[in-house]
Amino acid sequence: MYIGLDLGTSGLKGVLIDEGQAVRAEATAPLTVSRPHEGWSEQSPADWIAAAEAVMDQLSAHDLSGVRGIGLSGQMHGATLLDASDEVLRPCILWNDTRSHLEAAELDADPRFRAITGNIVFPGFTAPKLRWVERHEPAVRERVAKVLLPKDYLRLWLTGEHVAEMSDAAGTSWLDTGARDWSEELLSATGLSRAEMPRLVEGSAVSGTLRGALASRWGLPAGVVVAGGGGDNAASAVGVGVVRAGEAFVSLGTSGVLFAANDGYQPAPETAVHTFCHALPKAWHQMGVILAATDALNWYAKLVGQGASTLTGELGTLSAPGKTLFLPYLGGERTPLNDAAIRGAFVGLEHATDRAAGTRAVLEGVTFAIRDCRDALAATGTRLESLIAVGGGSRSDYWLQAIATALGVAVQLPAAGDFGGAFGAARLALMAATGAGAEIATLPPIARVIEPDRGLAGAFDQAHARYRAAQSAIRSLA
Repeated sequence: MYIGLDLGTSGLKGVLIDEGQAVRAEATAPLTVSRPHEGWSEQSPADWIAAAEAVMDQLSAHDLSGVRGIGLSGQMHGATLLDASDEVLRPCILWNDTRSHLEAAELDADPRFRAITGNIVFPGFTAPKLRWVERHEPAVRERVAKVLLPKDYLRLWLTGEHVAEMSDAAGTSWLDTGARDWSEELLSATGLSRAEMPRLVEGSAVSGTLRGALASRWGLPAGVVVAGGGGDNAASAVGVGVVRAGEAFVSLGTSGVLFAANDGYQPAPETAVHTFCHALPKAWHQMGVILAATDALNWYAKLVGQGASTLTGELGTLSAPGKTLFLPYLGGERTPLNDAAIRGAFVGLEHATDRAAGTRAVLEGVTFAIRDCRDALAATGTRLESLIAVGGGSRSDYWLQAIATALGVAVQLPAAGDFGGAFGAARLALMAATGAGAEIATLPPIARVIEPDRGLAGAFDQAHARYRAAQSAIRSLA
């Protein structure tokens, strides 16, 4: 059997799968985020360990004597700072912390960062956080001996090893993404060296073995390997079988992600597309990221005093977009705008705009933001040949048909089951323990395929053009 642990922002999830990849058990433990100042977002790494202990305690209610490997998935970009004794120096600065926006802009102005990493230096990435600590907490910075990403701190606890893997490391602004290695030039630009970095392995490779005391505690055999694992989206892609060029998934969670696998490295940072290593060797991936997907729908639901599922359930079959448009930039936007200041808007309100029209506009606005991501990916040569939908928003058939129609590609909906980061991490554990490769990362069972409505394609094209015009108009109003 194999275990996958996924360290999210709001909780840690574990799954236990057998050699046929059937899920035998699942467990979760909640996590909270601390926001001591505006724009700050932090967690205590000790809470991650406590959550992992709770999850493993739950899983150990099952016989774990057959476990051969553990895989890790986790939230990306967090700065976990350790001293020479591996003691945590301060709470981890998380991916959604924006305090280092000035430092990010400074690093991004250095052309080496985009040229070597293939990405814009975003405020949420790791490197600008270290510069912020250097300026505002110099006593902490002086004691930093190792910088670990969140899931890799879990790995340190599990194995005693300082190790990262390529997909997560690509979100630090220190990785030479094409070469799949740390860039000593970029590390030096932020006052660091390879000595402060964990060693790198591929996500499907062995990173270490489980410490004997932990194996004994939960009834695991000696010598259980811990796989490199993956950043949350890369691990989720392994979980849903998006590992080959042309395969993609759209995630409709709080934020939205359009993720496409690539068999080559084709960066285009000017598009605000993320170009990262995949969790498998010789593979890369690209992501368009929007900051409000179901978050936008939940905001509207609160505004009109109805539940989100009620609002989407009353829409009926897909219709052509109306005059009312919604721009979903409630807290800025990432792809393709890279604009933290832009804010959302309803445009084209009229007497005929009722609650249902507002709901359709919100769903269409998020859909058009995802189309913008698709266009940004296409500008780099990436094509979507198949698309799987995941996340809470995928429960709305109306939304999925709007996406299929706007993108011109069928949307596959997996059968019931969670094929996310924890499941992908367990698959990576299987690979590390057995030597298997991408061939085991198959598609999940597909419950339904939602085809584009070809008769409405022209109407969605026209509405997207109006959306882009409105987008340009409101950027000067922030």
